[in-house]
Amino acid sequence: MSVTVRPAGRRDLPALLRLYAQLYPEVARPATVDDGAIWDAIEATPGRTVLVAEVAQGVVGTVDVSVVPNLPRRGEPVLLVENVVVDVRHRRTGAGRALLAAAEELGRAAGCYKLQLAAADEDAFRFYESVGLRPGGRVYTTYLRR
Repeated sequence: MSVTVRPAGRRDLPALLRLYAQLYPEVARPATVDDGAIWDAIEATPGRTVLVAEVAQGVVGTVDVSVVPNLPRRGEPVLLVENVVVDVRHRRTGAGRALLAAAEELGRAAGCYKLQLAAADEDAFRFYESVGLRPGGRVYTTYLRR
């Protein structure tokens, strides 16, 4: 299966929302949420790119990356990776691997010294390690709103 990775656009919102529902099934999406305004804010964030993986059937995966300057490293940026998800019917097809490779390339092109992401389950741990990522510490989280 041929996978293409490209930056997402507003036209991808329905596909992104379907993927995010798989990633965060516990998050309700009230009809009052203005997804277009949220997308506009994402696109307006400097250094932020949402990538999508496409196959003949359409968008099957996504990753959200942000290039963030890091003052202690003389401004060398870090690539923060969030919201990695591949449609359950397209896992183990290379889409996730292609997304992370594209994210890594974006980070290299931006001069990032590292790629950093957090994962919370064994399947994710195995996948990330299979693409060459290594545990680099612990992640601590507190939710500021529920």
